[in-house]
Amino acid sequence: MKTKRFDPVGWIVPVLVIAVWWTVTQFGIVAPYQLPGPQTLARVLVDFATGWYGLTPYAGTMFLHLWHSLYRVLTGFALAVVLGLPLGFATGRVRLLRRLFDPFLGLIRSVPGIGWLPIAIVWFGVGEGNTRFLITLAAFFPIYLNTMQGAAGVPDLTVRAGRMLGARGLTLFATVIFPAAFAQIAVGLRLGLGVAWAYLVLGEVTGVTEGLGAVMTDGRMLGQVDIVLAAMIVIAIAGKLTDWLLCALCRCISPTVRKGGRNA
Repeated sequence: MKTKRFDPVGWIVPVLVIAVWWTVTQFGIVAPYQLPGPQTLARVLVDFATGWYGLTPYAGTMFLHLWHSLYRVLTGFALAVVLGLPLGFATGRVRLLRRLFDPFLGLIRSVPGIGWLPIAIVWFGVGEGNTRFLITLAAFFPIYLNTMQGAAGVPDLTVRAGRMLGARGLTLFATVIFPAAFAQIAVGLRLGLGVAWAYLVLGEVTGVTEGLGAVMTDGRMLGQVDIVLAAMIVIAIAGKLTDWLLCALCRCISPTVRKGGRNA
């Protein structure tokens, strides 16, 4: 297994962004209440995690809020996987089921996420239920669509070859269809996980008291842009780490899913 070499090119844009950020804040081009400087935000992040400085009401609470957000994302994503994978395989391999379900699901997919928020509150109340519903709904469609496309794209010749070798039923699915479709499925899983993190904030702004989205909402209401940005950075890092772990899991399942997102 080849070890991925350090690529300095990937750091060029972040360094340039930080340089421009430092310049516009250091020389007063942008007011501190609109955009705090990098050094200020770094102190707020450290305080958010450790509570050393007592700069905000959220000092030392980062891991508590991160845990609640991570739990919501993973449970909603898991439910989307449980629903999206079987339905995607069924509609991908059985044309009648595709004709039956795909038009209806396409209608639901056309409604933007914010459009589901009022009805989610009516159905599940304010709090955990509607947050998990929004995350599951958002993550479901990328998983379902990519699974359907992957399953439908398995060549008939490959399936016939598997049958000639004696594969039938679940054996045919496990040894032929699933491996052939998995690269496309992995794309859907990654997209679904990313959308789950995006919809987390939408769900957590509706009455949830703990979670990174709730921190962002409170920070906005208190006029503390620094804690809003700190929570955004934590979400970005957590999203990237969970995506990396998902990619590693996908590569364990199928070596055809290569590192770096070329097949996933």
